[in-house]
Amino acid sequence: MVVKTRKQNVKDQPPQPNVDDRDRSPFVSPGTGKSRRAGKGTPFNSLLHNRNGLLPGFSFIRSKLGLTPSAFVKLGITLVLAALAGYLHWYHLSRLFENDRHFSHLSGLEKEMAFRTEMGLYYSYFKTIIEAPTFINGLYLVMNDRLTEYPLVINTLKRFNLYPEVVLASWYRIYTDIMEFFGLPTKMCWSINRGEGMAPVDGCEGMGDPAYFYVTFVFLLNGLMMSLFFIYGTYLSGSRLGGMVTVLCFFFNHGESTRVMWTPPLRESFSYPFLVLQMLLLTHILRTRNPSRKTMWALGISNLCFMLPWQFAQFVLLTQVASLFASYILGYISPTKIQSLLVTHMITLAVCFVLMFGNSMLLTSFYASSLVSIWGIIALRDKFAEAFKPGLITWVMQGLVWVVSTVILKFMLSAIFGASDDAHISSLIKSKFTSYKDFDTMMYTCAAEFDFMEIETPLRYIKTLLLPINMLVVAVIAGRTIKDVVRFLREGEKYSVKPEDDDDDEEPEMLAKGELVYHSLQLIAFAVLAMLIMRLKLFLTPHMCIMASLICSKQLFGWIGEKFKLHMMVFGILSIMAMQGAANLQAQWGIMGEFSNLPQEQLLDWIKDNTRPNAVFAGAMPTMASVKLSAGRPIVNHPHYEDAGLRERTKLVYAMYSRKSAEVVKRNLMQMEVDYFVLEDSWCTRRSRPGCSMPEIWDVEDPQNAGKVPLCTLMSRDSRPHFATVFHNNVYKVLKVPKAAKELR
Repeated sequence: MVVKTRKQNVKDQPPQPNVDDRDRSPFVSPGTGKSRRAGKGTPFNSLLHNRNGLLPGFSFIRSKLGLTPSAFVKLGITLVLAALAGYLHWYHLSRLFENDRHFSHLSGLEKEMAFRTEMGLYYSYFKTIIEAPTFINGLYLVMNDRLTEYPLVINTLKRFNLYPEVVLASWYRIYTDIMEFFGLPTKMCWSINRGEGMAPVDGCEGMGDPAYFYVTFVFLLNGLMMSLFFIYGTYLSGSRLGGMVTVLCFFFNHGESTRVMWTPPLRESFSYPFLVLQMLLLTHILRTRNPSRKTMWALGISNLCFMLPWQFAQFVLLTQVASLFASYILGYISPTKIQSLLVTHMITLAVCFVLMFGNSMLLTSFYASSLVSIWGIIALRDKFAEAFKPGLITWVMQGLVWVVSTVILKFMLSAIFGASDDAHISSLIKSKFTSYKDFDTMMYTCAAEFDFMEIETPLRYIKTLLLPINMLVVAVIAGRTIKDVVRFLREGEKYSVKPEDDDDDEEPEMLAKGELVYHSLQLIAFAVLAMLIMRLKLFLTPHMCIMASLICSKQLFGWIGEKFKLHMMVFGILSIMAMQGAANLQAQWGIMGEFSNLPQEQLLDWIKDNTRPNAVFAGAMPTMASVKLSAGRPIVNHPHYEDAGLRERTKLVYAMYSRKSAEVVKRNLMQMEVDYFVLEDSWCTRRSRPGCSMPEIWDVEDPQNAGKVPLCTLMSRDSRPHFATVFHNNVYKVLKVPKAAKELR
């Protein structure tokens, strides 16, 4: 039972949109093109329209937007509903996180321990900046870090995409300085009796608590993401009901859509909301005949905000560029428009490269090579037209040239820059289709989230009707696309499906087809990624929610009948979805827990009390993140496994869990200048499935020692004479490198 006692306070739109105007406001439902007579609107509309009315501010905003009173009211309703969706998601995330950990009643150390593995590593740099004498000094420390990969000095801002931590740390320092200047309390702290003979701890709530401040902004950002989802669904479907379908699908499939409520500091928590914004802007560009320069700038900025926090963003953007290129090949995007999109991507990539201090992974990625390849293919489109008859052969050849040139260019750039940091990605993909195995690959594939998608996932999609709805929508879009393709193949140049090249009355319909074809191709790309690597369903599920909004589209399902019939069908579908969706939400709300990790707390307290501040540690990657974060000690390996050098370091450290001799392992640790090794018995024995315990993984890498007793088993029994045991509890055992061995460095 917890006993607590209070301790202390511590786009320019035309004025009258019509159905054939593709530049209409993305938040206003399609109109009839007929203007209302003065005085015939609602009383609220009349009030807004009256320049001398009680709300002149609204009239000014409406005139600036170029909207009729009716359209302005519709826009207002859309934004209010979007804000409500965002608030509900923020509240949902906050409650789930609090219920799971009882976060508000944890001590500062317990809150840090709750950020396990990569999360603790990222949060440690936020902590470094806010605890530094000045912001500039803190920024210097993270850009010249000697604690993370001792004795190397690395720029962690470049290596780990730490811009979110830099921004949040600056905001935290500004906030606390302002509140301190005015003498206002920023947090409420309590003394918490934990029972069982454990010492009381202080738990704090409020924005003045660093961990509380950090997670609050993560959840606020993801609340705004849900507002964007509502707007996205509304714009894509042309109906606010479509936005509601998107939001409800996301909530009904929440556990398959995001994990931010369990892992706030991960890179995707900061990055993915900007991908939603980027795809919304991209949809607007595809729908618009001549997108403005401001829109392209907005796309570039959102693209940059998506790429900066997350090293994996380049792979997602590769699928986007591929989907756009396929749409271009089929004729749904004009050469001019796709070239504008490619230029935007290239500029964004160049700016990101500069802001990431010349991170070579960006320029040597398949994404960068693909941009160049597609640009070259489009520039040589006339040559393709001369060499091949327009039609299927031309499309296939363009696709083949893109694949081959992208792969060749990627490996050429990797050789030029000497980059091998992403080599494990190629090995991981290779292992999915062959029997290939190595140490690094198995470190990924033995984790469930990097395995193939489990069969339970599509079954859960079926129970909430998300998969059947998406199959229906894609089938309708595919049917219309096939008709266009067949007609083009029959009639040749007499019939073209390129919308910008055609000025007849079908232009708006063809423009809409372009965006729908792109979204369908993007869905297929995300589905392929998710089937190969289960973790990537976090892209698939939200996009399925977006696609589900199209059941409200008159363009696709107008054949059902009048608006009332279509809406009744949608409400019927939502009612069936809600049966399983409500059960899913209740299961989430029923998760109640309280974080506690006494063995690790004892370990960290011992380290802080009994080792020098410059003592160097090695061990399991998740534990090392906690040692760096909470004890502030140098470490030689950590959970950010994307760097080639770090992978080699980790392999040397993890030799403790192999069947090698103790002398070999001790020599490895001596070479890395390690003072203490944190041994965990669980890493020696546990396995997610057959062949996935650490000794079994090492058997693949080190077959000559297969069959011997694992070194970790021997060390857990008796670490002498190679190491000295200086601390142990029921989980951790700290082995000290002998002084005589250290002198041989």
